[in-house]
Amino acid sequence: MFRYRALAGVSTLALCSVSLAFPSATQAQTASQSLPAVTVHAPRTAAARPTARKPAARSAARTQARQPLAIAPTASSLTAGITPSVARALLYQAPAGQTQTTIDRSQFDNRPAFSVADVLRESPGISVKQGNGPRDIGISIRGSNARNGFGIRNLVIFDDGFPVTQPDGLSRSDLIDPKAYGAIDVIRGPSSALFGNYATGGALNFRTRPGRTIDGVEYGVEGGSFGYLNNYLAAGKKVGNFEYSLFTSDARGDGFIQNSWFNTQTVNFLGTLHATPDDRFTVKFINNNLDTRLPVRLSLNQYYQNPFQQGCEMAGVAGCGTVSLFNNGFNGTRTPLTAIQAGLGREDRRTIVGGRWEHDFDNTTTWRNQFVFDDRNINQPTGTTSAIGDFPSYNYMSDVTKRGEILGMESTTYFGAFYNTLTASSDTRNVMPGGNAKLGLLQSNTWSSTTNYGVRAREELKLAPNLTAIAGIGWETTLLKGINTSYAYNTPNVPTATPRLVSADRQFQNTAPELALLYKLNPEWLLRARVATGYGTPQVGNLFVDSTGASGNNTQLKAQKNLGYDLGFDWTPNSALKFSVTGFYEFFRDELVTQATPAGAPNASFTFNAPKSEHRGVELAADWKFYPGWRFTAAYTYLDQYYTEYTETLRSPGAGGAAFNFNRAGNKIPGVSAHELTARLGYDQMWGPLAGLGAFVEVQWKDAFYMDNANLLKAPGYELVNLNVHYKTDLQSDYFKSLNVYFEVRNVFDRTYVASANNIANTVQATGIPDGAIALAGTTGSIYAGSPRAFMAGMKLAFK
Repeated sequence: MFRYRALAGVSTLALCSVSLAFPSATQAQTASQSLPAVTVHAPRTAAARPTARKPAARSAARTQARQPLAIAPTASSLTAGITPSVARALLYQAPAGQTQTTIDRSQFDNRPAFSVADVLRESPGISVKQGNGPRDIGISIRGSNARNGFGIRNLVIFDDGFPVTQPDGLSRSDLIDPKAYGAIDVIRGPSSALFGNYATGGALNFRTRPGRTIDGVEYGVEGGSFGYLNNYLAAGKKVGNFEYSLFTSDARGDGFIQNSWFNTQTVNFLGTLHATPDDRFTVKFINNNLDTRLPVRLSLNQYYQNPFQQGCEMAGVAGCGTVSLFNNGFNGTRTPLTAIQAGLGREDRRTIVGGRWEHDFDNTTTWRNQFVFDDRNINQPTGTTSAIGDFPSYNYMSDVTKRGEILGMESTTYFGAFYNTLTASSDTRNVMPGGNAKLGLLQSNTWSSTTNYGVRAREELKLAPNLTAIAGIGWETTLLKGINTSYAYNTPNVPTATPRLVSADRQFQNTAPELALLYKLNPEWLLRARVATGYGTPQVGNLFVDSTGASGNNTQLKAQKNLGYDLGFDWTPNSALKFSVTGFYEFFRDELVTQATPAGAPNASFTFNAPKSEHRGVELAADWKFYPGWRFTAAYTYLDQYYTEYTETLRSPGAGGAAFNFNRAGNKIPGVSAHELTARLGYDQMWGPLAGLGAFVEVQWKDAFYMDNANLLKAPGYELVNLNVHYKTDLQSDYFKSLNVYFEVRNVFDRTYVASANNIANTVQATGIPDGAIALAGTTGSIYAGSPRAFMAGMKLAFK
């Protein structure tokens, strides 16, 4: 199974756009030709215009503000520097009125950055947990993904504005090497009005480095404890009207948990051509190959006994996690095997190809068309079964952005439509003894189709010089279709299957409005208020897994919805200090919650609706350069999330076990830590012979959290300390530009901690008495330990 697979090729994609007519834009240009001249006392003088310029002027470079056509001088001063294209791009980076943080490259350029977990902690509202693979990180915004067992859900992710969340709502961070990026935008709160389905928690936008900032070639290498080695290269340039950036990396390691070695390669390319003064074409390409082994998730007891699974070459060693496999690959006697014996792991490929065309109708109106092909190919023997399949998806967006005036007030209007679809057939096969993830017979097949289409609109209106109002709305239809065929082998040692079919054909229609106000009290204070909605439909696969983890009927699942209120402020008294606080309160209906299924089940997780729940919290961000060379940063999140209406039904063990109902109203939602903090204190020498030398100390704190709906068992919290020393200098050479070296000690005090804990199911005895914390602590399939003390070093050399 674990062999290297090269990307064979990429299909040729054709994008056909339907021509639209815009009478208003045409009339504006015609009118501008007959209007009398207007004298404007600032932006540009008449002498700066080419003599051969036509009356209906168009700018030669879209990176600069256009000369106003028929706009009053007061309006031109308001819109100067912001073209419609720029305004559209800002919707992915910092949508007006929304709680948002941008993590700049300067915050992680001088330290090891292997996965998104190393960089996203710099933003409040973010939580991360280790997933099923070296770079597979479960990312949460305000706890959005804490109740899911794998991957990333309940938020949407973009790479340079191209969606990398597939139409079924699944995102994975395997393809993200942080060293490729110049900035990461974290957009928090319900965002379906702007980003559509699944954006109940918010959105992330990863921005690669512009080619002009690389301006040459950079080679870097970093490595350290547990056999980690990452070689990477970045190249970029701006040549005339064409700008490109290319990033490639090859990362390998042995892992700090037994059976967690990995080998992954990533390519990320972005190229933009200014074909004419009015047309820009952008191409995006991402490819990631992943070959990794996976350890077994542990119970809390096993975590305390043997967190790093040492000595687990054979089953029976204390604290070793095991999976129970059919000896013949389909029924009868089972044998417990460790992850090494079974050969658990993943061999995946992800390929994304995107294209974007932007056309300016005039100074104030831009039309954008974007198409993305996204193919996720998986081979994942992660437990008693292996998931095998190919998931190709197609995503098309078209929108118009217009800058101008409404009743004399500066206005930005956005309207767009979208369509995306994913159709796939995937198998779940039994894993059997024999090593190297030997496959048994077919356990189930799922044919699935997910389609989303809709429209969205947004208006930003400057009511006064210091007051901006934002209103938006999105409407979307989601179609879920699927057929799950499960195979039961009822006769011992006879490979004859009895198929059982469960089908689903669901349609969801959702509408998401939002309103926001921005009030700039004075140059120091910016006040924010927002009310918005989000929605997320279930995945087709969720419809075919019952509470026991077996293939079955769960087609009654509903779409989750949330209504959120944000109130906050940004205080910037000077260039050395920025302090932001946001309080939020969100009301969920039919929240989709995932929990682990019993050990040995063919499916690792089960999804259900919690009728009502509430999420509230506080986010705090501080950046203080309190003395030359010194800098203090902090990102703190407080979360309080609990059920307000939810009755859980549990069945006692055995065939036909009795059902018992338990009221969970008032209980905390499992997987959500109440307090998280990342704080850093650093110093960088700014002058003299040691200029460029710096160091920082960083503290990470995560509070304990419940693992079950009954709130009986908690995963322990942790506090970690990291130390870093770095040096960067410009080089006086005909070939080299700069050198950057760094050394870091992670987890200085060598604390053993829980890096990931999936929610576990409560159990009940035949008498109706629920099992307590002692019994739950033996439930497997939940925990991965975090890294012990690690030493890491890196070097980056920039060439001219």
